[in-house]
Amino acid sequence: MTQLSVENLLGIKHLNQKDIELIFQTADHFKEVINRPIKKVPSLRDITIANLFFENSTRTKLSFELAQKRLSADIINFSAAQSSVKKGESLIDTVNNILSMKVDIIVMRHPLAGAGDFLSQHVDAKIINAGDGAHEHPTQALLDSYSIRERLGEVKGKKVVIIGDILHSRVALSNIFALLLQGAEVKLCGPTTLIPKYITQLGVGYENNLKNALEWCDVANVLRVQHERMDIKYFPSIREYKQLFGINKELLDSLNKDIVIMHPGPINRGVELTSDVADSKQSIILNQVENGVAVRMAVIYLLAQQIKRS
Repeated sequence: MTQLSVENLLGIKHLNQKDIELIFQTADHFKEVINRPIKKVPSLRDITIANLFFENSTRTKLSFELAQKRLSADIINFSAAQSSVKKGESLIDTVNNILSMKVDIIVMRHPLAGAGDFLSQHVDAKIINAGDGAHEHPTQALLDSYSIRERLGEVKGKKVVIIGDILHSRVALSNIFALLLQGAEVKLCGPTTLIPKYITQLGVGYENNLKNALEWCDVANVLRVQHERMDIKYFPSIREYKQLFGINKELLDSLNKDIVIMHPGPINRGVELTSDVADSKQSIILNQVENGVAVRMAVIYLLAQQIKRS
């Protein structure tokens, strides 16, 4: 297989196992590129990419921009905070104005679930979903799986626990889809108020005891509590959350094995992870950041290959 089965990257749920393998093989090549003294390739010299961020983002936006620059693409950056969206312009009008500048690929983050799907039905450009509401964040899940593969050899058969605020997390849902597709076992751990109803119907388990979850897993992917998405109180206090679901070095050292610690960032140090855990040898958080650029280069490159040049 030399081509993705999809025309846009809207969510992991649209991908198959061969798509993921192709993205990872391509990312292997680009990882080697970004570790060279000259970190650029001319692959996308004739491609224009618009980054449309209707929500604040630092890490994802920087990672996408760096990936695009490494591929030599032309880039347009658009931030809703400084745009006519504030004046009431619709999403379609905004995008059509950008498309009239002959844009080939749109990378979009939007607060509403399904925004990328909606857009893909109305415009010809390739769409990459950089996060839509609490729905999906496909490139984060891809780089997470890629990082597990790099550290443990493969994803198949591995036991992964996703810990924390599952309810408000687009990272959790995309990770569940990606991990199950590759043959991993997945459990969720966190306050019951932050676990969506019926989510176990996707084929994942639930464990409310953190120590038990860590004893079971090979990998712990730890999520932050997303206070900005909460309109009610989901647990009594940060102090209690930290006691029940925070990982510290003492807890990590008490396990009968070494597990891999991951986090999509930004970390609330001292809440879900203490600094000595985040910075420990078991942590692959900085590897995730580096792999994010290679994986996003791979996705952009593979979608760009589908663009027909007249």
